[in-house]
Amino acid sequence: MNTPGTALDVAADDAAAVRPRRRPALSPSRAGDFKQCPLLYRFRAIDRLPERSTRAQVRGTLVHAVLERLYELPAPDRLPAAARDLVAPAWEAIRAEYPALLGELFTDADDPALPAWLESAGALLESYFRLEDPRLLEPESRELLVETELASGVLLRGYVDRLDVAPDGQLRVVDYKTGTAPREVSEARALFQMKFYALALLQLRGVVPAQLRLLYLADVEALTYEPDEEELRRFERTLDAIWLAIRTAGETGDFRPNRGRMCEWCSHKALCPAWEGTPPAYPGWPQEQPGEETPADRA
Repeated sequence: MNTPGTALDVAADDAAAVRPRRRPALSPSRAGDFKQCPLLYRFRAIDRLPERSTRAQVRGTLVHAVLERLYELPAPDRLPAAARDLVAPAWEAIRAEYPALLGELFTDADDPALPAWLESAGALLESYFRLEDPRLLEPESRELLVETELASGVLLRGYVDRLDVAPDGQLRVVDYKTGTAPREVSEARALFQMKFYALALLQLRGVVPAQLRLLYLADVEALTYEPDEEELRRFERTLDAIWLAIRTAGETGDFRPNRGRMCEWCSHKALCPAWEGTPPAYPGWPQEQPGEETPADRA
């Protein structure tokens, strides 16, 4: 799902307009939205209401772009200085792809906050090198689109930051996080995303990933998890139940709000009946492409 209205996602919508139509799918981000608040899912995936990009979100996108480019370099050249040198060209590429983004985040290209923001991206990249030595790695894929259909007919779709494949065929799924390492509840949400990718890869390749690895650059911490097939099959049933609940709500438009502490950061609070707001008229279940992740989601 692309959430229109942010500079990142308006351009993504333009690109999607020329792609072949795809049937509705479930992504880890939109599944998380529905679990958190069904109305939030509706606002993002069905109404596609505007959400303003934040500096933290776009910095995450920038860091991901640099790490993707870093692995295009010869292994001996993957050094901290090289990563920092990639920040400026990666930022220019993002600006070129999403022209409205600069105005969302800063007053203009001469905004005095811009250099410090770019420097903060460089600091996160420095942290990455304290968690891994990219000179020793040769990922099979970066920003890998995984799309597969479960036995129930639910279509899964998402992007894996990095997939490593060992000589013996073992898989490792790696995800970069530019925020702080999670507490217990947030950790479960992070693992939900990783189990989603692990299940998709099991469906596609017939192999359970040996390791799911989350790298939290802000805290220089790594979270590693080793799933098994029985656990992933239970998780498959969880996704089936989530999608059934989404489609049931989609038939009637009965996406109920779930008031909680996350409401304070919601872009749509003014439209939420839990806060005396009035949602727009329900447009009906979309015929294509609800549920995809945005660039910010993957940051």
